[in-house]
Amino acid sequence: MKAMFVRQSGAGYLLFGLGMLSALLIAVESSTRLLDPVRGFIANLASPIYFVAQAPYVMEETVSDLLSTRSDLMARNASLERRVLALAQVSQQYIALKAENDRLRALLGSQGRVSYEFLIAELVGIVPDPNTHQIILDKGAEAGLEIGYAVLDSQGLFGQVVEVSRLTSRVLLLTDRDHAVPVRVSRNGVRGIVGGTGDMGSLSVENVSTLSDIVEGDLLETSGLAGRFPAGYPVGTVTSVVGDAAAASVQVRVVPTAQLDRAQHVLVIFPPDKLGRAP
Repeated sequence: MKAMFVRQSGAGYLLFGLGMLSALLIAVESSTRLLDPVRGFIANLASPIYFVAQAPYVMEETVSDLLSTRSDLMARNASLERRVLALAQVSQQYIALKAENDRLRALLGSQGRVSYEFLIAELVGIVPDPNTHQIILDKGAEAGLEIGYAVLDSQGLFGQVVEVSRLTSRVLLLTDRDHAVPVRVSRNGVRGIVGGTGDMGSLSVENVSTLSDIVEGDLLETSGLAGRFPAGYPVGTVTSVVGDAAAASVQVRVVPTAQLDRAQHVLVIFPPDKLGRAP
């Protein structure tokens, strides 16, 4: 009994002593800064442990931020790419519309040379036959077109209507081997017949007398003979006159003035006896 009583008293004293020490430390801490070095030392010792403990959370937040930033950048890049494509499409449409507008202005400007009734037609097809030069227009019998009507573009004679359906018509270009048109030299009125060569960029005048006054650079225009084409429309420019002194005739090469491989709209001319037929 006596020993047990002593041990209990010792434990009580120890607890009492620790309590007093705690109270003393609290009092000292509240009234002085004597424990600051100790507290700083303990903080320095604890900071690496704190850093290691916080590292997984910091890494998680950093990775999350990076992924979020990358995702946002990818979304923005995709949006910018869509906008660039949209702007490029609008730009292309604008360029195409401007080019078409310029062509129409040029075509309408050529009306000053046209003394007959006419209508504007659009090229909607090309006959897929390498042995012929023919196109298809979006105007036909309903618009008053008939076989034989002359076709012009903004630069000159284009061809002749050779087939007509209700809504479309077929035009034989003047470069086709089967096409021929009476012409005259604009400078002096010398006459000849221009025929197609099968080459989109070339015409020829055959059987021209060596005595004829025709030289390189002369402009050939429709003469109006035979009544097939109105007179005075440009056909082509002479590029060469080939022959020798012993020959009775020379061969004349001509480049068409019409833009046969580029024109999108043309004028179809109504002859004088068809006045009032144009819509």
